[in-house]
Amino acid sequence: MSVHKNVKKVTTHVLQEMKHAGEKITMLTGYDFSMARIIDTAGIDVILVGDSASNVMSGHETTLPITLNEMIYHASSVVRAVDRALVVVDMPFGSYQGNSKEALSSAIRIMKESGGHAVKMEGGQEILESISRILTAGIPVMGHLGLTPQSIYKFGTYVVRAKEQDEASRLIEDAKALEDVGCFAIVLEKIPAELAAQVAKEVNIPIIGIGAGVGVDGQVLVVHDMLGINNEFNPRFLRKYHNLYQEMLVSFHRYIEDVKTGDFPNQDESY
Repeated sequence: MSVHKNVKKVTTHVLQEMKHAGEKITMLTGYDFSMARIIDTAGIDVILVGDSASNVMSGHETTLPITLNEMIYHASSVVRAVDRALVVVDMPFGSYQGNSKEALSSAIRIMKESGGHAVKMEGGQEILESISRILTAGIPVMGHLGLTPQSIYKFGTYVVRAKEQDEASRLIEDAKALEDVGCFAIVLEKIPAELAAQVAKEVNIPIIGIGAGVGVDGQVLVVHDMLGINNEFNPRFLRKYHNLYQEMLVSFHRYIEDVKTGDFPNQDESY
């Protein structure tokens, strides 16, 4: 019997057991009550309240503008919907970088005000002090390496990271440092599949990939992307499981037509 099917509630410990059992971990983003309820009912292991809400919910070009208050709002909506999944909340840009006291107070606000189960932070050795301080408060931390969208202006582009040996070596060092400091899992974004598989072998905590090949312990996608609601984003790593953009458009056109022609509401739909 799989670890995944046996549990009523996914915890950080369950994810660790899944890695040891060789059982893949599933993760999707969620930002609101209705969508999170469906995702949780489907049996997803982890729901990430991603700072990608900045893009898909608010229409910003990057993840940088979203605030701590906005992340808490999205996270509390998701938490109210979820019975089984582990809810991980992104700490937004500016809420933890360079100041470990501010990092701790941001993480405490997320946990207290949203009811989330863990936080996620982008970066390696440069944020170890902040991670360490958050962990002392008993708050679980998920790491994030490779392409770190909050650093987009430093990179200047969303291209694949760690193709060069120097950056690849540093990424492995960072992953080990995140494990050593006490992170319970790490997201690897947009890095070569071979390197991601190596990291998954060399560290004992679960490695979740997005554009990082199949040799990791689990996968994450942005829910609006995989459902095809967001039809302008087509990176190589994305598999679209639906074309909801088109289906929704058809439904809206039909509704407009039915209202204009007086077909809706009909007698059965009236009191």
